[in-house]
Amino acid sequence: MKNVYIIHGWDGNPKEPMLNWLKKELESRNYNVLAPEMPNPGEPEINAWIKKLNEVVNTNDNNIFIGHSVGCQGVLRYIEQTPEKIKISGILLIAPWMELDEETIKEEGEEVIEIARPWMETPIDFKKIKSKTKNITAIFSDDDYFVPLSQKDLFEKELDAKIIVEHNMGHFSPADNVDKLDSALNSVLEIK
Repeated sequence: MKNVYIIHGWDGNPKEPMLNWLKKELESRNYNVLAPEMPNPGEPEINAWIKKLNEVVNTNDNNIFIGHSVGCQGVLRYIEQTPEKIKISGILLIAPWMELDEETIKEEGEEVIEIARPWMETPIDFKKIKSKTKNITAIFSDDDYFVPLSQKDLFEKELDAKIIVEHNMGHFSPADNVDKLDSALNSVLEIK
């Protein structure tokens, strides 16, 4: 049985409709799914999120990780620090957030910039992550107000990720009325 870990985003929680739908769909197909509530989601910190994942992840070779927004970075940074021998079945990144755009900086101000800075400025060893799995998919929306579509190039180049572009799904959040995402479910089901 494969273990699936669903990691929510900044200001998010595991009960968001899309993430909850994905969890139930996978459980109905006999996946063991864990969707932990990450520490202090309103002010996420890299080390606290990695620590939480170290506490909840069963380190075997059948794990699949799903991240949403900054949860994608949580997943990537967790995998990056796992022992070399650990192999990952697959990674699914939904709206993988890597940086603040100028509009968000103007709207949200200095406090958000300070929270985001470590996530944006601490490098990720993409080669190390790529060495642990050949199954990486990144899903973007063509109207995401936090993650520009141009970010897909980073994931193609650095992780050889399969890219899926959805239309009019925003940031795949409750505010965008996204309560299910068939491409995410299908991407997980394709991981052998």
